[in-house]
Amino acid sequence: MQLVGQILRYAIATGRAKHNIAADLRGALKPRRGQNRATITDPEKIGQLLKAIDSYPGHFSVCYALRLIPLVFTRSTELRAAEWSEIDLAAKEWRIPASRTKMRQLHIVPLSDQVVGILEELKAISGDGKHLFPSIRENDKPITDVALLSALRRMGYEKHEICIHGFRGMASTILNEQGYNRDWIERQLAHSERDGVRAAYNYAQYLPERRKMMQSYSDYLSELKKKAQQ
Repeated sequence: MQLVGQILRYAIATGRAKHNIAADLRGALKPRRGQNRATITDPEKIGQLLKAIDSYPGHFSVCYALRLIPLVFTRSTELRAAEWSEIDLAAKEWRIPASRTKMRQLHIVPLSDQVVGILEELKAISGDGKHLFPSIRENDKPITDVALLSALRRMGYEKHEICIHGFRGMASTILNEQGYNRDWIERQLAHSERDGVRAAYNYAQYLPERRKMMQSYSDYLSELKKKAQQ
């Protein structure tokens, strides 16, 4: 209804229509309720989770994807299908093309020193191929969400404790608690804006600030993992 309403408002403004019929449906359609995803926000438990991920003895694609997702906190599908052509280690950037993002907008992920180090290790393994995380069975396809979720369950983490999407909630909660600007956080999470046209050109918005925030967040997680290993 929102999209149709935008189209009809444009139609009215350009003389193609006289009435926005989507407005007549206001209140007739139930709003979509947000879904709470299981996550972990207790610092000690986060450190234990990161320690468990580091010692997980699975396929390299699964292991490296799990090591990276807490640090980049993109959507699972964006991470799993990542291609080496999108990664610029020198610039410390991962540019996810609009065709692969939920919002169909280019998304820039600043890469912390920790992420660059992990990617350099991974490049020696899968760098000759298209995907960062090739499938266990088909090298020309990426790993599945089930593969990552199954790994968490094998580590002993239950459904009510954390899911793959929960790493986004973890980052959002912690960064907000640490006082970072909400606009920086929302931009890094690639959440939608009301103004779709404006959003399409704002992929680099707050980029210097987001770089510092992403490095600080990686440093914070590294400290939590270090404490869990002591």
